[in-house]
Amino acid sequence: MAFPDDVLTDEEEVVLHLHPHAKAAVRPILVLLVALAAVILVWVMLPPTTGGLIGVCVVGAVALFFGVTRGVWLLLVWRSTHYVFTDERILLQDGVVARERRDLPLNRVNDHLTHQSLVERVLGCGTLTVDSIGEQSAVMASVPHVQQVQTTLYQLIETDRELRPDEDDEEEPEPPPVARQRGAGRRSPGRSRRPSGPPPRR
Repeated sequence: MAFPDDVLTDEEEVVLHLHPHAKAAVRPILVLLVALAAVILVWVMLPPTTGGLIGVCVVGAVALFFGVTRGVWLLLVWRSTHYVFTDERILLQDGVVARERRDLPLNRVNDHLTHQSLVERVLGCGTLTVDSIGEQSAVMASVPHVQQVQTTLYQLIETDRELRPDEDDEEEPEPPPVARQRGAGRRSPGRSRRPSGPPPRR
């Protein structure tokens, strides 16, 4: 399933468009093969009688159920999951019937990390977690060539920061002068300072 280009802006360019690693399709394909093999085996082994036909129908119904729910459906989920990196944002879209899309601007990304198990290191894939301002994060599982993808993401973030400098780098305005406290330094009315020394004699 192709990613819809109408969600991109006019000047936005796609740098990477990925699906989860092909290892996600291994189990559904195995389920389909096992279901098909079970139907063929029952068809060959059971006699061509009414009871044999009923057995083939029962096994076929069970195989069809598992083939659709554990095979075809997971393949559709795999192909409908998109990881798109553009020069402005990260787009995550998934869903076969009900579609969900999430946008993460590059200028709000403050951290990104990868995690790989032993099997994922052999296959060259892994999980990429992107943290953004506001305690939001996006987790992309089974990203192919995850190390290269993280490097590309870092380059995109640095390029975006050069094109859009942060407002915090600008000079901050000077704080207003502190107002003088009212009445500070004034003498109380009606009181005069007496001269120092002994009192005059009468």
